[in-house]
Amino acid sequence: MDFWPEFLASSWGKEFVAGGFGGTAGIIAGYPLDTLRIRQQQTNSGSSALSILRRVLATDGPAAFYRGMAAPLAAVTFQNAMVFQTYAILSRAFDPPSSPNEPPSYKGVALGGVGTGALQSVLLSPVELLKIRLQLQDTSHSKQPNKPSTCRGPITVAKYIIRTEGARGLYRGFTITALRDAPSHGFYFWTYEYMREQLHPGCRKKGQESLQTMLLAGGLAGVASWVCCYPLDVVKTRLQAQTPSSTNPYKGIMDCLARSVRQEGYSVLWRGLGTAVARAFVVNGAVFAAYETALRCFFSNGNIQTENTIYSTD
Repeated sequence: MDFWPEFLASSWGKEFVAGGFGGTAGIIAGYPLDTLRIRQQQTNSGSSALSILRRVLATDGPAAFYRGMAAPLAAVTFQNAMVFQTYAILSRAFDPPSSPNEPPSYKGVALGGVGTGALQSVLLSPVELLKIRLQLQDTSHSKQPNKPSTCRGPITVAKYIIRTEGARGLYRGFTITALRDAPSHGFYFWTYEYMREQLHPGCRKKGQESLQTMLLAGGLAGVASWVCCYPLDVVKTRLQAQTPSSTNPYKGIMDCLARSVRQEGYSVLWRGLGTAVARAFVVNGAVFAAYETALRCFFSNGNIQTENTIYSTD
């Protein structure tokens, strides 16, 4: 009975919940753009984001852009909080600073991000799979025996996957997810730390950066992390979108990559990048803004020192 009050009273508890608020804000802010990105990557026609936007609005309505949001939203509190906490531990473990009050080195930041990305793929991969199946529901789901024409939510999709593919089916695309997330998180955290120091010199030690600095540094970090791994994300989307009943399914990562390039050219590997970059800037700006705001609310004085938070959770 006393666990939650004690947990929320601790620094880790406040940071954990704040991380959840940040992740939730990022999902809500960027989900419509994420749906556009997924549809651009999966289509073979090379349709623009604007044309897909118009078509979805005309056929399914605005709610279609939030289809499948429950899956990442349900997991985002734990996932986002654990990502920040894991990064804090690994960034110092890979390259220990000379003093506990010193920020992690840029080397530690990058290596900690890589390790964090690889570990979080274990949780993220099935969530991404359910999200993609729901986002592409009208294009990837054919009429099959014992399967509803539309799945109403992530639980329905998860049950169908387990029934038809087994529990391992939930981890379809896990390898490519880990290959994407490990380097992207390294770029993400390194870019964030570097940019906030450039925008507000000395803030990594003093923790006095403004909200505008966090918004801009977070947005740029999100952009960098997507640009570095985007071709892998295209392959991941195509692998996770297919089902056992798909016509001529891909045999693996290299087969998907080779066939996609052969049939649609190298430009297919960057299809939807503009949408992804726009979403990344919005989402990561929202993540850091919500995270910081939540922490300011949790701490009684309303004005926290970010060196106590960035180094513990970022």
